[in-house]
This record gives sequence, structure tokens and C-alpha cells, in this order.
Amino acid sequence: MINAAIRTPKLTLAVALLLLAALAGTMTYTGFLVVGVLAAYLGTGRFLAGLLLAVVFARFPWISKGKLRIVGLLPKPVRRPLIAGILALCLLNFVWLGDSVSAIFTGFTLAFLLGYPWLRRVMYDRIVASVSRFTGRQPVNKTDDMVIDGEFREKKD
Repeated sequence: MINAAIRTPKLTLAVALLLLAALAGTMTYTGFLVVGVLAAYLGTGRFLAGLLLAVVFARFPWISKGKLRIVGLLPKPVRRPLIAGILALCLLNFVWLGDSVSAIFTGFTLAFLLGYPWLRRVMYDRIVASVSRFTGRQPVNKTDDMVIDGEFREKKD
């Protein structure tokens, strides 16, 4: 697969851009669906539901003590589970209503959201491994966090 990508870089670039555009379209349509479901549950219009989501998930740059920081209403560890929960609620709603197309889009987005950290780590490790071959440096070997590594020496009497 990599050899084919090297032989035809223009085709590879076109396919990658097409996949990114499809992913962006899927995410946008899912956002539209989520705002609609949230508006239905809250009994408001789409505009107010979208505004509520924007306020909850907004992040703004903030300069404090000479350092640029990004602040928001929700802390970083809470954002992804909350988004996953909202998507799961929408997925269950669409399955309950029998709307299979909307359920498929929402399920794909939920799967991508949950799989993205793993995918990013795998892609980063692969890129670092391929670049390190050309630079001559060996990548840092990751150790298992569950293994306690220690060095033992015998004490001489």
C-alpha cells in the first residue's frame, strides 16, 4: 500500500482529500442531527439548542501571567465523555424512532470519536518509525505501564 502511494502521489493526495471531505461532511451532518435532537428534547428551536451547545463547549484564548492558555466552561477530561454521551443519546433516539440513516451517521461519528485517540497514536508511531529510519535515530521504546522495571545488585560482604 505504501509502495502504491509512493508511485502515485497525486492519486494518494486526491484520495486522502476525498476521505477528509467525507469525514468533515459526516461530522457536520451529525452535528445538525444532534442539535435537532437536543432541540426536540428541550422543547426549543434549533437556534437556541445550538447556542446552548456552543456556550457549553466554547473555548477561548486567555493570557495569564504571560502565558497563552485556552479556557472553557468544561474541563478537558469532561469534554470527550460528554460529547460521547450526547452522541449515544442521539443514537438511541434514532434507533428507537427507526431512523436508520441518521443512526448510521451518528454511530459512525461516535465510533470515530472513541477510536480517534488510538488512531492518532498509531499514526504518530508509524510516522516516527518511518522518519527515524532516515535520520538514523532510534525512537524511544515505550515500556508497559503495568510492568515495574527495577535493577537489582548483590551486595558484596
